[in-house]
Amino acid sequence: MKPGDRIGDYEILGELGRGGMGSVYKVRNVLYDRIEALKILLPDLAGRQELVARFLREIKLVASLNHPNIGALRSALTLEGQLVMIMEYVEGTSIDQRIEKGALPVAEAVKYADQALQGLGHAHKQGVVHRDIKPANLMVTPDGVVKVMDFGIAFSGSEHKLTSTGTTLGSLAYMSPEQVKGEAADLRSDLYSLGISLYEMVTGERPFKADSDYAMMAAHVKETPRPPIELQPGLPGSLNAVILQAIAKEKADRFQSAEEFRNALLELDSAGRAGAGAATVVLTPATPIPSAWRPAATQHMRSTIADAPPRAAAPGPAVPRVPSAPAASHRGLYMTLGAVLALALLVAAGTYYKSGAARSTAEQPVVTPSASSLPAAKAVADTAPAPAPGGESASKPAPDAGPRVAAPAPERQTPPAAVAATPVELQEKPAAKAAPEPVSSAQLDELETQIDQLTARALAVDATLETLRQRQRAAGYDLRADMAAQQESMKLNLSKARQAFDKGDAARGKRYADLAEAALGKLEKFIGR
Repeated sequence: MKPGDRIGDYEILGELGRGGMGSVYKVRNVLYDRIEALKILLPDLAGRQELVARFLREIKLVASLNHPNIGALRSALTLEGQLVMIMEYVEGTSIDQRIEKGALPVAEAVKYADQALQGLGHAHKQGVVHRDIKPANLMVTPDGVVKVMDFGIAFSGSEHKLTSTGTTLGSLAYMSPEQVKGEAADLRSDLYSLGISLYEMVTGERPFKADSDYAMMAAHVKETPRPPIELQPGLPGSLNAVILQAIAKEKADRFQSAEEFRNALLELDSAGRAGAGAATVVLTPATPIPSAWRPAATQHMRSTIADAPPRAAAPGPAVPRVPSAPAASHRGLYMTLGAVLALALLVAAGTYYKSGAARSTAEQPVVTPSASSLPAAKAVADTAPAPAPGGESASKPAPDAGPRVAAPAPERQTPPAAVAATPVELQEKPAAKAAPEPVSSAQLDELETQIDQLTARALAVDATLETLRQRQRAAGYDLRADMAAQQESMKLNLSKARQAFDKGDAARGKRYADLAEAALGKLEKFIGR
């Protein structure tokens, strides 16, 4: 749908966002002229019964919540054969967008965390666990009010059928250890995710950095994060302790309710906050929350992540000691004068060289090195550049590469093999390509969400397949060849999707992600998931 289209009594004003399941649009109700948000399932997913059931569940869960710090549900209905949710339109920016400009003042971050905890406390009181708390799902209005958004993968204590143990859901950078391992999540999982978000708010950085999804998931389970006070030395020690407790590995070591987390924030030393360069914030106590709801224990799936070796946090860089400057001497004076004379000679030589080169340019033919003079060029031309660690392209020219060589004159004929082998062609090809179409942040966000969800599902499937493979080998046979091929296809295409995302190529990444999802679907059907 595009701006100006109509669906029922709602006029589309623009797209607000898109996830793995649906799209959200800014709309205007033409009957009572009010701006609202409309969420609808993606057209190609409307026929999948499990997603329709999940969408209906989200409608029921959000309808049960009524709190000023939670985005409200206005209505839900069927328009033109499609199920839609009409939500409160929250004008403002997400905390994620604010963090892009740097760490937030301590008092501001604490104020936002407090409001988010009030909204989560209300949801937990209703038995609803969000499971995807992150800065991008915390909206701040122009009046400074925080709204918890997107309950798309939330669940209630009375419903367990749509999300079984062993299925990992959430955003990897903020996911609790129990979610990573596919175990049952409860309200303390939300508090962990909010603790990670608060860490990022006050430091401007996430506690865990990894070069792959698997490494990120393993970090949540095993790695000890750097205390935020090491990144922000002016941070109050009491707030540092609160954040570390919130992101403890074991659920029993964390805060046991949103109210307990809020009380810890209330007890922060106001003088310490003011000393950190932010105004003192007075947080108002909320209504006490009854005992936290926790889901019944279920059988936990074997996780290969739990076996990953722990990785200690990288220590900060050592500050070198600067030796004191030696006393001045006549020798230093002579060396300085010598350097000045040498520089003057170089400048003069350069001027003479340039003037001589200008005079001889028209007389000298353009010389292009032959393929034989560049023995490695053929290999470079035939081999696609591999991505460097950290998502950067390995196709950047080496620092010691020679100067660019002018293209050969038209009258000189070069064999096809030599043309492919010359660095001239390698340099000219990128310039000949059309400029890539601009990619919106919404497209990249959608692709990132799809890749995160696929990676989580793939890890769970891999663990199950490995167990099945071991059992079959013990019985004298191996995993079906077609399923083994699907597993390799899933991994390869998921890796290519991540590489394309890292390069900002949303279209290519989406293509590979869809291929990975197709293979993953066949594997899940094979193992009965």
